[in-house]
Amino acid sequence: MRAGWTRGGTAALAVAVTLAVTGCGSNSTSGTGGGDPQSSASSAGVTGSLTVFAAASLTESFTQIGKDFEAANPRSKVTFSFGGSSTLATQINQGAKVDVFASAAPANMKTVTDAGNGDGTPTTFVKNQLVIAVPKGNPKGINGLSDLVKPGVKVALCAATVPCGAAANTALTAANVKLTPVTLEQDVKSALSKVKLGEVDAALVYRTDAKADPSDVDGVGFPESAKAVNEYPMVVLKNAKNKTAAQAFVAYVLSDKGKAVLTQAGFQAP
Repeated sequence: MRAGWTRGGTAALAVAVTLAVTGCGSNSTSGTGGGDPQSSASSAGVTGSLTVFAAASLTESFTQIGKDFEAANPRSKVTFSFGGSSTLATQINQGAKVDVFASAAPANMKTVTDAGNGDGTPTTFVKNQLVIAVPKGNPKGINGLSDLVKPGVKVALCAATVPCGAAANTALTAANVKLTPVTLEQDVKSALSKVKLGEVDAALVYRTDAKADPSDVDGVGFPESAKAVNEYPMVVLKNAKNKTAAQAFVAYVLSDKGKAVLTQAGFQAP
């Protein structure tokens, strides 16, 4: 793995994955320094089902990574639940049966780890940055945050408890723009859908979400987004039903193949 892609939690995760692979019996190979996590996961013969709760902005990239993981581990099955990170964190703390949690912000991950539901230290695996999503062709001529308060411009934001909403508030404050949205959505995909359906003229979403719908929307960059970059942490959960598969999935996300999918989607290395 390239230096700089993960943070402090990576070393602990690598140890956990190595132990899990070593304990799989005659079909496994022992982990060695510098080995590819993807190869380790495949050689371990990962089996069974696992459930991953992930931020809505990870929908396209994690769906592809899940397919790739299953191809590398044919006896495994990954089930995803995508949504607002705050909602997913609440469900985990209320007892939802989940193996891996990937949040769009450290704050929502902290509610899970503070409740004692994380297994080890979360690993930051990507960053994401906001853009202004507008209908294809940008009919209102929106070029920055100040244009969002012009007469007749309708804007959708994520709710403040959702990472994209918190980031939007930070960016708007940095730009000294006071905005009254016509709707507050519970995840970034819902905010984007308002633009695609023509219900609003603009929405503050992640650049990865705008990039995922190039035929319907354009993404307008703005300088204040640099002050509101979100880090995405991921962790295996304490009560994971299939901890070996969960550790292997996290390792696959961190592998070169996983990173390639995330980079193609527009995510940045942390």
